[in-house]
Amino acid sequence: MANTLQDCLSPSTLKATAHLSRAFESAEPFSHLVIDEFFDSDFCQTLLDEFPVFDDEKARNENGIIGRKAVYTELRDIGTQYQKLDKLIRSEKFLNWVSQATGIPDLIYDPDYFGGGTHENCHGQDLDPHVDFNRHPVTNYHRRLNLIIYLNKEWQDDWGGLIEFHQDPRKPPAENKITKVAPLFNRCVIFATHDHSWHGFERINLPNGDQDPHSRKSIALYFYSKTRPAHEYKGRHSTIYVERPLPEHIQPGQVLSTADYQRIQVLLTRRDQHLQRLYRDNHRLQDKLDKLTSHKAFWIARMGLNLASKVKRKLLGQK
Repeated sequence: MANTLQDCLSPSTLKATAHLSRAFESAEPFSHLVIDEFFDSDFCQTLLDEFPVFDDEKARNENGIIGRKAVYTELRDIGTQYQKLDKLIRSEKFLNWVSQATGIPDLIYDPDYFGGGTHENCHGQDLDPHVDFNRHPVTNYHRRLNLIIYLNKEWQDDWGGLIEFHQDPRKPPAENKITKVAPLFNRCVIFATHDHSWHGFERINLPNGDQDPHSRKSIALYFYSKTRPAHEYKGRHSTIYVERPLPEHIQPGQVLSTADYQRIQVLLTRRDQHLQRLYRDNHRLQDKLDKLTSHKAFWIARMGLNLASKVKRKLLGQK
């Protein structure tokens, strides 16, 4: 089973390696690379041929609702070609190549593919601008890079689904610089993950709607490190979303079309779902805090601290 760079990466990718880190560092609005013909063409075709069928049970979103995006994290279980891919990306040679291409040293492969794997997005799906969770939930390593390979041989820009890199989605649209990249076959996008690596994609609108045979297929790989520069880390957080603003053409005094009304309904529903999830998370944290503070050991420890404080004040001659 092949796992060398020469077996899987294209000659053009290998040839460009020495120049990639400069392009990565200078990219706007934050560090990223776009590499066409990333894999050997035959190898990339086998990944598309073996891509898993859409499964509703793998399409439950963060609110537990079956949506239009299926994620298959068990990459090694898909088939022979994905076992080959797994063997490649955990190899020291590949990790060293990614480090050379981005300038980020000591990268670590994630055998759990937490949040990664194959992603299939269908008609009607979109992704609000967000920054990703920044620590691995099991290893606690720092998340440093996303590497995405697209597998779509036919894709038009007006179908939506182009990945967007945002300067700051909280700013008014006119002030938010956005770079867009089409999800074309054998195109690889690598980008840094930190507190301002805002990314997402607009709603997918396929020509024949739900009956259209196309879907947005990709493989998402995430890489970590044990440490990261102090200026890049301001504390642990989960994925942070910013809901998209109203379309610019919706203005006071305008008669809303059916499409406008539906768009507003989608935006309100999504905001409500995000708020419900945050309240649910807050409720769980409050429950844990209540259980902790009601435990006998907590009150014994608190009494001990109070006693120690009194002894300290007495020794210092304080009341």
